[in-house]
Amino acid sequence: MAKKGNRVQVILECTEHKTSGMPGMSRYITTKNRKNTTERLELKKFNPVMKKVTVHKEIK
Repeated sequence: MAKKGNRVQVILECTEHKTSGMPGMSRYITTKNRKNTTERLELKKFNPVMKKVTVHKEIK
């Protein structure tokens, strides 16, 4: 069988949206290199529900 690659898909979820209590959810799907980036990703992305740029953290 072929060896699995180092690139994996990760889901980024808005942290501010969870605490605000507003309905809905903001999630993004991206890829990361497992060898180079061992810790969880944390990026600033646009949240369309809150209509502003917020911090999105990797889940799972």
